[in-house]
Amino acid sequence: MGSIPDPGELTQSQPVSFEEFQRQTSLMTSCTLLWKELSDHFTNLEQDLRKKSEALKHKFQTLDNQTTESLRNLEKREVTIDGSVELAIGKAQESKKAALDLLEERESVGGDGEVDDSEGLLIKLREFCLRMKHEGFWRFVTVRKKELDVLRAKIPLALADCVDPPRFVLEAISEVFPVDKRVEKSERVNDLGWACVLLLESLIPVVVDPVIGKERLLVTPRVRDRAKEIAETWKASLEERGGIENVKTPDVHTFLQHLVTFGIVKKEDVGLYRRLVVGSAWRKQMPKLAVSLGLGDKMPDMIEELISRGQQVDAVHFTYEVGLVGKFPPVPLLKAFLKDAKKAAAAISEDPNNCGRAAYLANRKEQSALRAVLKCIEEYKLEAEFPPENLKKRLEQLEKTKMEKRKPAAVPANKRTRASNNGPMPPAKAGRSTNAYVSSFPATSSFVRSHSHPQYPAGVAPYPYERPAAPAIYGSRSPYAYSPEAAAPAIPGSYPGAPINYPVYGGYGTPSYPQAYYC
Repeated sequence: MGSIPDPGELTQSQPVSFEEFQRQTSLMTSCTLLWKELSDHFTNLEQDLRKKSEALKHKFQTLDNQTTESLRNLEKREVTIDGSVELAIGKAQESKKAALDLLEERESVGGDGEVDDSEGLLIKLREFCLRMKHEGFWRFVTVRKKELDVLRAKIPLALADCVDPPRFVLEAISEVFPVDKRVEKSERVNDLGWACVLLLESLIPVVVDPVIGKERLLVTPRVRDRAKEIAETWKASLEERGGIENVKTPDVHTFLQHLVTFGIVKKEDVGLYRRLVVGSAWRKQMPKLAVSLGLGDKMPDMIEELISRGQQVDAVHFTYEVGLVGKFPPVPLLKAFLKDAKKAAAAISEDPNNCGRAAYLANRKEQSALRAVLKCIEEYKLEAEFPPENLKKRLEQLEKTKMEKRKPAAVPANKRTRASNNGPMPPAKAGRSTNAYVSSFPATSSFVRSHSHPQYPAGVAPYPYERPAAPAIYGSRSPYAYSPEAAAPAIPGSYPGAPINYPVYGGYGTPSYPQAYYC
């Protein structure tokens, strides 16, 4: 049997090899790296859990706040119902008394009276509203397109005297919205979308609850249901109009304002609203309407789409409305718009088929772009970032060029005058005609040339003068508006004579209205 070694006795150990030392060193290094990797992993998990926990706490707090606010609003609405009903009843009684007083006054005075100032216009509007005569009210408003500012100020005051303002407005605009019911084609040419938008905008301050504000609209359930039916009818008629791309902008504006006024926006139709707003983005009211329609979260995509379409000025208006100026700086957008406008003007001026007309169109396009940018700079106070002096100089230069082209050429005097009485000579070929008779007295003409209208060759429009600025009917900030052309100056003097081969009055009649489309 072998002896058991004493633990305390020193034993001779074998020397550790260098390879074994390196192996152990590598093992320790691997363990250290693995430990560090695991430590980082668990640290990241802990941080993610902490962030998610904080996010959940924030969401719970937000939900609690929203719940508390909703309960408070519901309680407030419930408490204020009686007060709002009493106010509505009192208002109806006041309207009834005012209507009776007006009838007695009209019977005693007699006649309808004339509307010669803003106060007279308000009295007439109130008379229609008190009597709930929506047809007369509609006709009265639609023939006063030039008095738009006065109507915008007075119509809300008149609608406040109606017994049921929402129903009154729906009946008033029913002639053209949701479907144009006018029979005569000449009447259908006249666009009345401006009047529909005006009445719908004027109705908003009237239907707002006087106690809790815009959170509750004083619209009866029956009228609200009717407004919803009208909106569905308009949407169903889009196919007949040729789709969203072919629908007229005034109709789009009326439809969207109708939704906002009566509070009947649908979440499932947000895609439709987005397409309609982008298609009519040049209207001044569109950014505010877009927010009211619940498109605030889709604004970045809409702004990028407008920029891709070359509507940078419209994109600037949208950015300021929703506070995205940091993400979409306005100055680079305006400079890009001017650059695109110059390129388009250069392409138009290079048209070899119609050099004169092409130069005029190119000049007008660049002027429209400059005016739009200058107005945008002034509206949003961008003078420090984008000095307008060079733009104004360029605009003056273009206007000067246009004025020089307007100057008429000198007309040589007619040398064929009769020496005896300074009267007009007969036509040069009159004596060559068979049985020609030359008299000393001017011949009686069965065709008298007008002294107030110039003659133009057949098929040629009058002088293409730049038309004056039109009144802001729809509140358009972009030069997309339509306005009548300025009349050409009359050519002084006329030469009565025999009706022999008078030139045709080409271009005389109803002027055309070209669209000043700046992008």
